[in-house]
Amino acid sequence: MIKGKDIIVVGIQAWDIEIGSNCKNIALEFSKNNRVIYVNPPMVRSVMKKQKHKNTIQKRIRIKNGQEDSLVEIGSNLWNLYPKTLIESINWIPIHRLFKILNKKNAIGYANDIKVATSALDFKDFILFNDSSMFLGLHLKALLQPETYAYYMRDYLVKVAYWRKHGERIEPQVVKKADVVLTNSAFFEEFCKQYNPHSYMVGQGCDVSLFNDEDDAIKIPEEFKEIPSPVLGYVGSLTTLRLDIELLTFVAEQKKDWSIVLVGPEDKDFKNSNLHNLSNVYFLGRKDASELPNYVKGFDLTTNPQLKNNLTIGNYPRKIDEYLAMGKPILATNTKAMEMFKEHVYLADTKEEYVTLITKAMAENTTDRIKSRIEYAKSHTWTNNVKMIYSSIIKATKHRK
Repeated sequence: MIKGKDIIVVGIQAWDIEIGSNCKNIALEFSKNNRVIYVNPPMVRSVMKKQKHKNTIQKRIRIKNGQEDSLVEIGSNLWNLYPKTLIESINWIPIHRLFKILNKKNAIGYANDIKVATSALDFKDFILFNDSSMFLGLHLKALLQPETYAYYMRDYLVKVAYWRKHGERIEPQVVKKADVVLTNSAFFEEFCKQYNPHSYMVGQGCDVSLFNDEDDAIKIPEEFKEIPSPVLGYVGSLTTLRLDIELLTFVAEQKKDWSIVLVGPEDKDFKNSNLHNLSNVYFLGRKDASELPNYVKGFDLTTNPQLKNNLTIGNYPRKIDEYLAMGKPILATNTKAMEMFKEHVYLADTKEEYVTLITKAMAENTTDRIKSRIEYAKSHTWTNNVKMIYSSIIKATKHRK
């Protein structure tokens, strides 16, 4: 446990982001026993001009002009910093040497804003926790001189087009500079250990309270009355970057006695897929996050039919914890990141295995297995996740004493 410390959290997601954020959950846990400044990413000049009509950008413009405070207390021991400095859009620059010069200039402006905030709150001997901000993060250790610099890797960002051009070169450098590297999957731990021996898999937290149905209070939606049982279901974005349409089609055609229910927004390829022509496949569309437990309850068997690619190989799918929290049997693609769930999830390497495991999963769905899944999901709290982070930081820095 780390208590009574000052912690600065930087990353690629602002506090006012509209979607859930690992980094925000971690910062909230940090603040239970430590003082924390959560630093928003700096505003990019070109984005400010293009999106100046947005409320979030308008707020940043007011802060830049001194009309609102840049450092806001948002909870006990927790402050949110809106950097005033504008940075330039440079990721498109093909010349590495020029990118390097401009990236450092961006980082200096960002670091200066952080220094003003740390001075105002008298932060000393702080831990700098960097959630995947690899470009600016390359220089923050030298510019801010933290007591400990922790880099958090939870996505294979360098395989995404935006980050790939410079990220494949820079992220290993950031990993190497860090005092400790924290990851949410065994795949990322192995990747980072190539560059830093102090790399540790700390898992991931998940707020599964919404999916707690031990009092049987969650109601199955009316839509299920028109859907024949048994039901194999998925909740989440239906995107062909991550999900296997061919696999879903094969399962639907082989298991015609099953209904395949897909809950979530579709990308273009899903909308145009042959799945819409299969009589036992049901698309229920986007649902509010608060409704998802109701839909999961309507499934007899849950699934995460991922493709195996650079985006998914190390991905920690939060939905697995949500499925487990409701005690549901789960059938998923076997990836490195899924190995930690192998005692509670049926993992398939082929589409034929998917079909075989559907029968096996239902035959073995005992009361004891249901209870075991629920208990395992409960262990994946943000509190436990942060305890692992603390333990790893202490382990990596104990040689200093």
